[in-house]
Order: sequence, then structure tokens, then C-alpha cells
Amino acid sequence: MHIIKTIDSLYKKIQFFKKKQKKIGLVPTMGNLHKGHIKLILLAKKYADIVIVSIFVNPIQFDSALDLKKYPQTFLEDCLILKKEKIDILFAPDISEVYPDGIKMHTYIDVPKLSKTIEGKSRPGHFTGVTTIIGKLFNLIQPHFSFFGEKDYQQLLIVKTLVKELNYPINIISVPTVRLENGLAFSSRNKHLNDLEFKKAPFLYKIIKKTINIIIQNNGKKIYEIICSSKISLRKKGFLVDIFDVYNSETLDVFSKKSKNNIILASVWLGKTRLIDNEKFILLN
Repeated sequence: MHIIKTIDSLYKKIQFFKKKQKKIGLVPTMGNLHKGHIKLILLAKKYADIVIVSIFVNPIQFDSALDLKKYPQTFLEDCLILKKEKIDILFAPDISEVYPDGIKMHTYIDVPKLSKTIEGKSRPGHFTGVTTIIGKLFNLIQPHFSFFGEKDYQQLLIVKTLVKELNYPINIISVPTVRLENGLAFSSRNKHLNDLEFKKAPFLYKIIKKTINIIIQNNGKKIYEIICSSKISLRKKGFLVDIFDVYNSETLDVFSKKSKNNIILASVWLGKTRLIDNEKFILLN
């Protein structure tokens, strides 16, 4: 495994692989790797000759300096995981390498329709930060494939839109959410949960599944009442609900009975930790 810190060194490697006509797969991460990331890496190995993992804690996608400071950084442990998985390149640049003139006057990439709704309303600027760094990585690495988890579902759709509308010749491949046995989605932020919160956290996915079952049983009727009841159940368990609603899984428009493909998107606070989750479902009309 080669650890590359500079854009110049990365560029030289990429040109070498291109001349050899190697298929390149990119797994973008912010580190603090877990089983969800490993699933992405294993899939990348099936598609690509060369697997590149990036680790970069991107400051422009955080809501505050405090949130950025709190984000768990475990670079040495991550290196051991990646070495064990036998990836080809770890690209781990410093902030000054990615944003040499600082972040305030940097050029941004925005996907306006999808970036300012749902999670984007609660976290202004977050998705612009995501698409900017993803765009930079795509330009630098020019991968044939890039791999993303479905837990960050809105982010996944935004990246797909970015690729389509900016004409990147990249295949975006997604992996279903990887979960613990109790149903809790793997997340770097799970480390912030205390013991009691960790026991409570799986209830979020349970209530999502229960809500979907009730919606299907009711043929999409009384949706407002069903969602309200689920939110009350979450609050009783100690969750502070930010987002919990049904959307079209292809467009993220609000739920309509005419929509066959749907998804529940949820963002909640449990103590000081923000948890997100989702589940897709089909409603036959």
C-alpha cells in the first residue's frame, strides 16, 4: 500500500496507471474506518484493478468548528485496516494541500435542487462542501468507478446528479447500509454515544421499519398521522427528531400516493450525537 500525501505524487501515479490501462476504483472517506467502509473496499476490488481510498476530513462540510474538532480521527488504525485489505493507494492530503489558499475564497461545486432540501435545510452548506471535495477528488484521480454507502442516501443522490450533470465518465456504485446485529447502522459518529445511548440507538431503525409496515398496510393513506405517531414514539425514547418523513426515493420530492418508489429519511439527535438512517420501500398503487 502506497501512502500519498501530495497532489503531484498522486498525479504521477494516476498517469502511470492510465498508461497501463488499469481500471481505477475510488472509495472516498473521512477516515475512522468501520465495516461499512470495508464493504465498499471489497466491492471496489471486484470492479477495479487499482483501489484508491482517500482519507480527508473536509472542513467545509462541517456545521461548526466544534463539530469538526469532535470528528474522530484514527489515522494509524485506519492505515492498519487498509493495509490488511491490501488496497493500492491511500491518498491522505493535508488541508493546505487541498485548499492551498484557504477555504473562504475557494471555488465551490453546488447541486442546488438536492443540496438545500431535507438534511440540507438543517445543515446549510454541508452538501456544497461534500460535492466540492468529491469533485476535486474526481478531477485528481479520474476513477472509472467510485463507491458510496446508502446510509447517506441524500448524499448518494447528490453525487449521482453531480456526475450526470457535469459529465464525469464515472460509474457510481452504491452499497446497502451495513448494520450491527441490533440494526444500528455503522457510523463514525457512533463512538460519541455513551453506553445507554448505544443501547437506545437501534430503536431508530426499528421505528423506521415499523412505520413502513403501517404505511403499506394502509395503502399510503393517513400518512401524516402515521408519521406523527412514529415521531412521538421516538421522542418518548429520548430522541430529538429533526427529520422523519417519507420521500420519493428517486427525486426526494415529498411523498405522493402516485409514487411507487419511496424512502423514509431520518435524522435525529440522541444526546449530543446526530444519527441518520433510511429505508426504501415500494408502494403498489
